[in-house]
Amino acid sequence: MSPISPALISALRQVLRPLIKLMLAKGLTFTYLTEVLKEIFVEVADKDFRINDKLLSDSHLSLLTGIHRKDVKRLRHDSCANNETIPQTISLGARLVSIWTSDPRFLDESKHPKPLPRFVKEGGEISFEGLVISVSKDIRSRVVLDEWLRIGIVHFDEQNCVCLNTTAFIPTQGFDEKAYYFGQSLHDHAAAATSNLLGGKKPFLERSVYYNALSAQSIEQLAVQSEMLGMSTLLAINKLAMELESADGQQSKPNYRMRFGIYFYSESQEQSTENAPADKCDEKQSSPD
Repeated sequence: MSPISPALISALRQVLRPLIKLMLAKGLTFTYLTEVLKEIFVEVADKDFRINDKLLSDSHLSLLTGIHRKDVKRLRHDSCANNETIPQTISLGARLVSIWTSDPRFLDESKHPKPLPRFVKEGGEISFEGLVISVSKDIRSRVVLDEWLRIGIVHFDEQNCVCLNTTAFIPTQGFDEKAYYFGQSLHDHAAAATSNLLGGKKPFLERSVYYNALSAQSIEQLAVQSEMLGMSTLLAINKLAMELESADGQQSKPNYRMRFGIYFYSESQEQSTENAPADKCDEKQSSPD
């Protein structure tokens, strides 16, 4: 086994800081986190580090993870360890918004989501009720509407039509819904970056642009431009993915999943310097990554 890279430790410390901030803000203590980490270490080692695709013994997992063999045995056979909590609104909601933002019937001349009449009797298929029925006949549109109003996905306009607040399914209020997407998006971003760092596979797209000598006004201009261009790209990928998924559904080949994301972040240089490792505090040059 090669020596642990100081650069990797530095990178992990950087990655963990915002996550530790979130945990502290939500009352998750170090003691609680250590038990969660034990579960994940055993899970990942058991899944991704098998030899010739054979199950590893508890002793082997203990050696690999540094976790006591008794704990490995307990965690390995804990049926509840890997249960994922998915808010009920997620799967249906994501599908509805995907249609609303990509199906030409639900788009206006500028290719933006149309405001939708509430009921079929008012707008036919091109209504909020018609949209819900197109995906599921088992759930009443009123239930979806009430939940979406609660978490800030939609609002009513002056004509009492239902309007999509964003062009992607990003709740503005429901914490559980936001936490779900937080985990999904950060996992896939980290998985792509990890795969690229470990090598051995075709690199995933994982790029960013970085500058550190900008005014607040410039940051605002860049944020607006990034959101406009980013959402345009997301909508184009969403539309193509829906078309391809529909065509691929006719085949019996193995299925794959994908995620394409965009982010924007800014902070003052003073705040950034406080959080930066000592050997990076004097970095001043602006440059794209």
